[in-house]
Amino acid sequence: MKKGWLETTLGDIGNVAMCKRIFKEETTATGDIPFYKIGTFGRKADAYISSYTYNEYRAKYPFPKRGDVLISASGTIGRRVRYDGEPAYFQDSNIVWIDNDEKKVLNDYLYHFYGACEWNSTKGATISRLYNEDLRRIVIAFPESHQEQQRIVGILDDAFDGLATATANAEHNLHNASALFESHLQAVFTQRRKGWEEKSVGDLVADRLLAPPIDGNHGEIHPKKADFVSSGVPFIMASDLEDGLVNQRDCAFISRKQADSLRKGFAEDGDVLLSHKGTIGRVSILHTKHDYVMLTPQVTYYRVIAREKFLNRFLYYALQSTNFVQRMNEIAGAGSTRAYIGILKQLELPIAFPVLAEQERLANQLDALAAETQRLESIYQQKLAALGELKKSLLHQAFSGGL
Repeated sequence: MKKGWLETTLGDIGNVAMCKRIFKEETTATGDIPFYKIGTFGRKADAYISSYTYNEYRAKYPFPKRGDVLISASGTIGRRVRYDGEPAYFQDSNIVWIDNDEKKVLNDYLYHFYGACEWNSTKGATISRLYNEDLRRIVIAFPESHQEQQRIVGILDDAFDGLATATANAEHNLHNASALFESHLQAVFTQRRKGWEEKSVGDLVADRLLAPPIDGNHGEIHPKKADFVSSGVPFIMASDLEDGLVNQRDCAFISRKQADSLRKGFAEDGDVLLSHKGTIGRVSILHTKHDYVMLTPQVTYYRVIAREKFLNRFLYYALQSTNFVQRMNEIAGAGSTRAYIGILKQLELPIAFPVLAEQERLANQLDALAAETQRLESIYQQKLAALGELKKSLLHQAFSGGL
């Protein structure tokens, strides 16, 4: 232990306290005193209680003092806020704090220390839960001098202000990169040049540009979880359509014998896959070395059969156009837990397209922009990860005497 530092448990710093439980019937939609969960403190109250109830409970039971650090003890445990003294009541045992009367440790120091803790439930509960004894046993190291504690707090405050700004900038840039691609994609289909056509999927099938779209097997012959094997024919679900590609590594598999016995849903290399049940509107192009992959009833394949007139890469982008997506959502009831658009209804969906040479030019342009967008997103995601690691490193140094 560094000279001038002490080590003890939070239980030795002060008592663990929590507010008296408020029952639902004691709260109202409007009233005198706001009633908060920790995530809404200082913003929008979850409910209200009367001044009478507030004064009665505050006089009889533990209540935080100005500067105390409140910690969420249920659900997402370890979230923290500083209590600023405003009249407010809190969600009973879901929020705890250290009744830090002796002030061996400054509350601001405690606030940053809680941010460095690895909060884990020790009771094996389905919902994470921080019990009082868990909090009491946590070991804390701190400088004996309040002046040194305040110096560390000042360093962390300044550093986290800078990290917050850098994180916000990276998140903003990440959003902008995605928004730029989406804006350009939609402009392709809304600012059409001369020579474009718009036809329904059914018309494209009738014109023999597309094969009839087909999904996976329904009913009794639909493969079940018990049929899955460690390797074999990929069995593709909506969740396997990721960022324009089909995840054939982490998907489920069924045996070739079972796959060969099925009636439909045999997707081939180059097919454009669309999720149409539950999570609707995911689109990917299948690139596979398998003779075929099997689809679940959540996924439909769109197969180009007139390659001299229609390009699958252009079709991939067309299925993400505003006109197509809006119409699909209208039919499917998007937002519902049962959102679904069957094959017959998919035949009504509109697809706009130019001649093949223009399709290829636009697809190449969108491919290049998509690749650049992914490159930028990767950079900003790496920056966000690095900023998170830097924060962890600063906290580790702070509470081991490294600052």
